[in-house]
Amino acid sequence: MKRVKLIVAYDGTNYHGWQIQDNGITIEEILNKELSELLREDVKVIGASRTDSGVHALGNVAVFDTETRIPAEKISFALNQRLPEDIRIQESCEVADDFHPRFCDTIKTYQYRIWNARFPNPMVRLYSKFVYYNIDIDKMQQAANYLVGEHDFKSFCSTRTQVENTVRRVTEITFSKEGNMVTMTIKGYGFLYNMVRIIMGTLLKCGMGMYEPEHVKEILEARDRAAAGPKAEACGLTLVGIEYARCNEP
Repeated sequence: MKRVKLIVAYDGTNYHGWQIQDNGITIEEILNKELSELLREDVKVIGASRTDSGVHALGNVAVFDTETRIPAEKISFALNQRLPEDIRIQESCEVADDFHPRFCDTIKTYQYRIWNARFPNPMVRLYSKFVYYNIDIDKMQQAANYLVGEHDFKSFCSTRTQVENTVRRVTEITFSKEGNMVTMTIKGYGFLYNMVRIIMGTLLKCGMGMYEPEHVKEILEARDRAAAGPKAEACGLTLVGIEYARCNEP
């Protein structure tokens, strides 16, 4: 028996997120099915990030255990021949038996993209949120600076979250603009349910002049979801990658 790690990229448009659900097809379901048929054994992958319906990924991580004699680094080539075109394995390799993608010190990097123009662009509609109001990214950056560091992000997580500890550490939030495309890059040691999308929705209100940047500090201190802005659409969000440091046993 060996444990294999996969780096998984996918266009989340046609999927109901990562985790298996009753109401639609998911990335986890596809991987389980195709790996089980490829390796002729029952395979269950464990994902590092359970991305929501419609969210994309360039570097999500999954592991599975297998008795196959196929070298771990060759599994990516074989599996990609079976997967739909909107899911691709970027790398496969063997890892320690106790490596668990969710029980490690990790830094996750997400990007949220906004098409800020007078009219929508059909070429980017699946991978960005359309905003026709002029937005001030300098004000969005000022507001975002209040969120960097270790804070209680209860105001910025969905009320459906089941975690008791809502303290998280955000290491970086930056904005860039190329043409009409505005990109927020956010890095941190784990995120709460819908946290990045709610942060984006809140910062957009600052960019449109509806909130002063200083108001984000008040929202953070309120520790109340009702105090923050709306949740931004899933299509603009991409999990760019996960950096692993030290791993712990579950």
